[in-house]
Amino acid sequence: MNTGAGAGTRAGATPDRQARAVLLGPRSAVALALVSAIGVAAFGWPLLADSASGLAHSRDAPWLFAALLPLLIAVVVATIADTGLGAKSIAMLGVLAAAGAALRPLGAGTAGLEPMFFLMVLAGRVLGPGFGFVLGAVCMFASALLTGGVGPWMPFQMLSMGWVAMGAGLLPGADTLRGRRELLLIAAYGAVASVGYGLVMNLQGWTYIAGLGSGISFVPGDPLAANLARFVAYWLATSLGWDLPRAALTVVLTLTLGPVVLRALRRATRRAAFDVPVTFAERAESGRDKTGRQ
Repeated sequence: MNTGAGAGTRAGATPDRQARAVLLGPRSAVALALVSAIGVAAFGWPLLADSASGLAHSRDAPWLFAALLPLLIAVVVATIADTGLGAKSIAMLGVLAAAGAALRPLGAGTAGLEPMFFLMVLAGRVLGPGFGFVLGAVCMFASALLTGGVGPWMPFQMLSMGWVAMGAGLLPGADTLRGRRELLLIAAYGAVASVGYGLVMNLQGWTYIAGLGSGISFVPGDPLAANLARFVAYWLATSLGWDLPRAALTVVLTLTLGPVVLRALRRATRRAAFDVPVTFAERAESGRDKTGRQ
């Protein structure tokens, strides 16, 4: 009977512990927490800024955050790479980022259908939150270069996709939950994350757009409740029709292709043996006598 790492679990047995491509250390966790907190401020400053502050009335705020976020994301990726990304993890990252970047153009501009979301969610689920954040950010960067979608919104897209994949890695039952229940959990998360992605990205772009109707325009310095009501109206009018198809496609792809993709990713992580340190053994000098001759 095969009892190696690549062997499947027997019926009724507890699944093997799921390998993590990146083990988050204290430095990586702190860096992720800090960039996430700054990201929340970057997305939510229109609603969070006090009416008496200069930030609330500043048109430079979104541009400042757009310039700051790429540097912060680069620091986080470098920190995670320095503390947890090995050669095998980088190889896996390159393959999945290329696959996700290739999937994005398939649905770009078509009713919000973006098949890359289901791959990011499944990869984050299998490979963990640290790897998921790096994968989401790198994949969105690569796909933006591929599709020509480079602009002040790109850092926000990178951060948002990093959150999407990272959140999948934080779902419960990574080592124990399998089968239909796991698929339903991932599909439900994918639907929520797909809608949430559209919601926060609309919050980022809302302040740029001038000339909207007074009922949905951002009004600098207005009370939180008033601006929040306007933003919800703006999101319902301009984005929900794109966010719901994205969520529906993510659910359909997860339920249909999810079992195959999950098995493939888990098989790849077992074969890669991320948890096993790389060692170098000295080559045996067989076939030689004490004098060094054959």
